[in-house]
Amino acid sequence: MDSTSTSMKGSFSPISDLILGMLGLAGVSFFLAKAFDLQTGFWLITFAFYLGQSVLVLRHWRWRADFGWANRATLLRSVLVLALVGWAPFLGDHSSSAASPALWSYAVISLIALLLDGVDGKIARATGSHSAFGARFDMELDALFILGLCVATLALEKAGSWVLALGLMRYLFILASWPLPWLNNPLPDSFRRKTICVWQVVTLMVAVVPITPALFASLTLGLALALLAWSFYLDVRWLYQRRQNHETVIS
Repeated sequence: MDSTSTSMKGSFSPISDLILGMLGLAGVSFFLAKAFDLQTGFWLITFAFYLGQSVLVLRHWRWRADFGWANRATLLRSVLVLALVGWAPFLGDHSSSAASPALWSYAVISLIALLLDGVDGKIARATGSHSAFGARFDMELDALFILGLCVATLALEKAGSWVLALGLMRYLFILASWPLPWLNNPLPDSFRRKTICVWQVVTLMVAVVPITPALFASLTLGLALALLAWSFYLDVRWLYQRRQNHETVIS
């Protein structure tokens, strides 16, 4: 995350926003835990991720800058996303019936979280408050949402453990960038990259719908994984070829 390009100024830190977000997450988590008999593991995972998110926000956001409504919208969406991530490993407990209210609730809440994506961008454009921090915050939340859907798909036995590669590939790319700093160089906009990302999310969303057959989910997710691996290969090759001169022309 980066806070150097934000245009919003104020006299308050985001601590109050993070506290309100934690209270919102507690409310959502309490409702889900009571409605679907979710145990301690759900709470631990959900709030561990929120704590990590809060630490990163406080580390990378300027303390004297107002958090802004666009970032607040992203923080609000994170309440749903983190609850879904915490719930994902335990979906197998509800998978005895395709008509399970818990499974349909998970699918519906996932759809709501997906539909809320982009709201923060619209608010940022409307208020002139677009920032590199906000864009990174949104991107990291999307990446975690995808990983959560991968875990949900595995828990529902719609695909094997290989499906986790869909969500972990980006994090492996980040780890590889530590010893290979040229991987941090900017990539040009790519229609190919955006299209594959959409396919990845759509196939995961379809996979968690209770009535989706496991075979269909595995086939579509397998194709998504192959396309994602190919896309990463093209990006890594592009960055490697330009590791000396840091060119940014579109390939």
